Amino acid sequence: MTFGMIGSGSWGTALVKMLTDGGHPVVWCLRNQKMLDQLQRRGHNPNYLSSVSLRMEHIALTLDPLEVFQRADVIVIATPSAYVIDHLKGVDAEILSGKKVLSAVKGILPQHNQLLNDHLFAQYGFPSSDYFTVMGPCHAEEVAAEKLSYLTFSGIDEAETERIASCFSTSYINTVVNTDIYGVQYAAILKNIYALGAGIAHGQEYGDNFLSVFIANCAEEMAVFLRKAGIRNMEVGNHPVPVRPLRRQALTYAASVYLGDLLVTCYSLFSRNRTFGNMIGKGYSVQAAQLEMKMVAEGYNASRSIMEINRGLGAEIPIVATIHAILWEQLPVEEGMRRIEELLV
Repeated sequence: MTFGMIGSGSWGTALVKMLTDGGHPVVWCLRNQKMLDQLQRRGHNPNYLSSVSLRMEHIALTLDPLEVFQRADVIVIATPSAYVIDHLKGVDAEILSGKKVLSAVKGILPQHNQLLNDHLFAQYGFPSSDYFTVMGPCHAEEVAAEKLSYLTFSGIDEAETERIASCFSTSYINTVVNTDIYGVQYAAILKNIYALGAGIAHGQEYGDNFLSVFIANCAEEMAVFLRKAGIRNMEVGNHPVPVRPLRRQALTYAASVYLGDLLVTCYSLFSRNRTFGNMIGKGYSVQAAQLEMKMVAEGYNASRSIMEINRGLGAEIPIVATIHAILWEQLPVEEGMRRIEELLV
């Protein structure tokens, strides 16, 4: 099985490392000729996770996204959500026929306020049975250091999901499989927004006690949204019969891909969204924070898209609404934090 990688940032590089450490062939689309030349000569991505030595004997490099779609059996999309549409230019239903798409996108396509699977179906008639997701909690920097991490792979076809997941399994990556493609994507989007809020709080010099209460309330609000979206893995602590494999407990909201990813994204210094929020909390404008980071914080665009999607769902998400107002409606940070203070229990 040949994998194609669309995305040459930190997360794309980390995923390539996992695959090639297992000896799986990868066709990798890079941003520019300079990056391609550096990888060919030295086996390092010069811009992201530059300390990682990649097994180049398993990697074919290209600058053409269409070549990835044509040559690979499984296309992994690991770009920021705002750039996905650009990489799909020239793709049609015929090219996608018989392919598998594995989304590592942790955001909503802001041009259409759609999840990637919904866009692929609407645009190309791409079947949900051939769509899979890979979600955290898993920071690329810890993958680079080969610190044990967990990845959750989701897909309607559980057997095929397990087959794809097995290709990413290494001594430093444990894989978990479920069938909840909508729940894991919405959870990944929401946790980025909440991590922005956690960063804002840190920038405003709130302490750990406040942050713990904030994240606990975010977890509850996330569960409210997921229930409204039709997700049913919400019951915690009820495990009548352990499920296969390895007698793992049944999937609940307490699982790593939901609550675990929320926690690490809000707390970790590797979190882009927390870093972005911290800058906002310290008084940076959105534009200044974006220029300073030089990387995409998915929670920024996601806050606007989730508010649009929620018009149809009607979930009570006042924390998200307040973070959105700070980012998009010029609500003063201090006033926004006072609103959040009053919401927390």
